[in-house]
Amino acid sequence: MKILNLDIERLNHAAFKIKGSQTVYIDPFHIAEGLEKADIILISHEHFDHCSVEDIKKLASENTTIVTVADNLSKMHNMRLKQVLLVEPGKVVSIGSANIEAVAAYNTNKRFHPKENLWVGFILEMDGNRVYHGGDTDLIPEMSGFKTDIALLPVSGTYVMTAEEAAEATEIIKPKIAIPMHYGDIIGTEADALRFKELVKVCEVRVL
Repeated sequence: MKILNLDIERLNHAAFKIKGSQTVYIDPFHIAEGLEKADIILISHEHFDHCSVEDIKKLASENTTIVTVADNLSKMHNMRLKQVLLVEPGKVVSIGSANIEAVAAYNTNKRFHPKENLWVGFILEMDGNRVYHGGDTDLIPEMSGFKTDIALLPVSGTYVMTAEEAAEATEIIKPKIAIPMHYGDIIGTEADALRFKELVKVCEVRVL
């Protein structure tokens, strides 16, 4: 789907393809064979539904750069890649026309994603637009500093924000467009996405 001047496709769960001047995938999981190869793959943390070696191999080539956290480095062995760039919250890397900022992503009232693990979400700036992918996160104070046009927000609860908390996040971040994610496979259903859409008042919501 064309959103602003980027083609954004939700592939499954928290997995997205973002196509502009470069082809970027985020947290590929349970994706189809035969998709376009990646210029960049962003991987938020080590859990199997975000760092799936099987799915990364479907997209990677010798021209692919992976941006991820240190916990995932050993999983990238024996892959044909251009490079692997390691990030933690606050680090910014540039790859071709894209700037990628790693931002905090953690749980505040549960133990699945501790802040001290330094796992991340991403703000991808490409072709004049900024896209925030929350990774696995709760509603966190750092969101008040996030500047983005498009926000991809988890809504399924249990491991991440609920639809209600994600709607509150839009009040803080104030994107132009919000897209719910992290439902429909491991946990959560389309009902969570539709509940999120019902609650959000500050921006347009698109359920992909």
